[in-house]
Amino acid sequence: MDEAAILAGLEGIAPQQTGSRWMRPIEAVAAALLVAIIALLLTGVISRYVFSLPIVWIDEVASISFLWLAMLGSAMAVDRSEHLRLTLFVGMLPSRVQGVANTLAMLLMAVFLGVMLRPAYEYAMEEAFITSAALNIPMSYRATALPVGIALMLVLAVVNVIKGSNFRQIAISVVATAVVVALLWFVGPSLKTIGNWNIPIFLVGFVALFLVLGVPIAFCFGLGTLAFLTFTTSVPVFVMIGRMDEGMSSIILLSVPIFVLLGCVLDATGMGKAIVEFLASLLGHVRAGMSYVLLGSLFLVSGISGSKVSDMATVAPALFPEMKRRGHKPPEMIALLATGAAMAETVPPSIVLIVLGSAAGVSIAGLFTSGFAIAMVLLLVLAVLARWKSRHESMAGVRRAPLSLIKKAFLVAAPALVLPFLIRTAVGEGIATATEVSTIAVLYAMIIGVILYGGISRERLYGMLVETAALSGAILMILGAASAMAWALTQTGFASQLVAAVQDLPGGWLTFMGVTILIFMVLGCVLEGLPAIVLMAPIMFPVARSLGINDIHYSMVVVTAMNIGLMAPPIGIGFYIACKIGNVSPDEAMKAIWPYIGALMIGLLVIAAVPFFSTVFL
Repeated sequence: MDEAAILAGLEGIAPQQTGSRWMRPIEAVAAALLVAIIALLLTGVISRYVFSLPIVWIDEVASISFLWLAMLGSAMAVDRSEHLRLTLFVGMLPSRVQGVANTLAMLLMAVFLGVMLRPAYEYAMEEAFITSAALNIPMSYRATALPVGIALMLVLAVVNVIKGSNFRQIAISVVATAVVVALLWFVGPSLKTIGNWNIPIFLVGFVALFLVLGVPIAFCFGLGTLAFLTFTTSVPVFVMIGRMDEGMSSIILLSVPIFVLLGCVLDATGMGKAIVEFLASLLGHVRAGMSYVLLGSLFLVSGISGSKVSDMATVAPALFPEMKRRGHKPPEMIALLATGAAMAETVPPSIVLIVLGSAAGVSIAGLFTSGFAIAMVLLLVLAVLARWKSRHESMAGVRRAPLSLIKKAFLVAAPALVLPFLIRTAVGEGIATATEVSTIAVLYAMIIGVILYGGISRERLYGMLVETAALSGAILMILGAASAMAWALTQTGFASQLVAAVQDLPGGWLTFMGVTILIFMVLGCVLEGLPAIVLMAPIMFPVARSLGINDIHYSMVVVTAMNIGLMAPPIGIGFYIACKIGNVSPDEAMKAIWPYIGALMIGLLVIAAVPFFSTVFL
């Protein structure tokens, strides 16, 4: 399921994009890199756990391949217009102004890439003097991916500007950019004297302006950080490349593209649909039964795919027709679908949890273990509301499914039902890392899909590999740029000032939890999950630790608040995705979703105030 394309516009799901013909060799290389990474990690797992013979060079080769995959995938995302961006405000402009705004957004992206190209080249040359530990080769083999990827993206951005704009739009955009840069250069000495007041100007104001203009989120962060470092500090831009590399290269993040591919396999083989049909046979006959099935399906399917979009697209078509027949109103169904997807975000193998663990230095095993318990709390709250909402549901003609049908549905769904528990148990018990489990899960899903669920054609599999590479590149570029911005924030001393300010607040840790909920709900509305986490985790987690808040407990509050914001209208992107999947007008669904948002808020407040729910199974 192509999440980046779906998130590209607030009007709904964009059609699946195809790349330019001249990018086909790049797509083939990226697909091959993804296969190579999975094969390498599987080889490492088998060698370590079956033969007790670890292969020391596998992690190095996988790391080199991973950075190349990230940069080539990000270039593919530029070619396919699949980088995550906010189009809500641009869409409100008159059509003539929209054209200028879109041209300006693409030009700003090209400016950032053009400025970063030389530092990226210099960074790769510097890495030539460092030798890898296992392979004993220069690290420039790995770091060269940065200038190559940036150069490729720059060419694509310039081509997109020329192809998609007329002379007038380009001229206005160039002049506007030149004027702003000249003005900043002129007032630069004055900006350096105002200290941390530059943070709201550049790292808040400029980033917000770029978001409004429709600049892809990764490049909003990059441009804001670049302007901050250039005009208010003496820190060379070269440092920024190193921070971007660090943000994209954590070994934990290797599992991100593999879990994205797992979601594609789930969708292609119909394993998610089998789970939905089993739950429907089990609970479909009770009042509010189909609502329970929808929530339970999201809970279980999320434990396989790790993608909210894949979850909703798998569950909705299978359940909505029967729910309509029983008298459920489409807006209510959309409200339950959206908030159910938010509930399921903490169910392993959530990509958000993996990224959070990497960014904040929190145990992935602990997050996976706690995530199940937190999702159960939210599931219960939503189920109670769904039961009350269904008190007038028409049960005419509804019969309990015969035991034979339930058994048959269970046998079909059983191999798929094993996956979420396999993933959680393996990571939670320390048997394997999240990255190792992701490779095992993909292999398992492929084998089971071929044997029991009809398999995947060669063309479909190649398309899934290409789409996974593009989506992973878009995700990792966001993480790299957000990491650079987070580093710039911490270097100003802002984090230590925030710690001192928060510790003086009345109410102690509970007040800080309230502030956290507000911050991450707002960020969830605007930025979606991953960039918000990478940007704020290095700042907020040290504050939480200084107040004695458990890392896992705080993580669950952060992720839950962020996902409520993601599904909250009028800005929450996830809300519009759910509306498009269910073919319901956002205006109608907006009125219906607030009670469900309220239910999630009650659950969130309980989770925030009672650490027991987050830590009971640790």
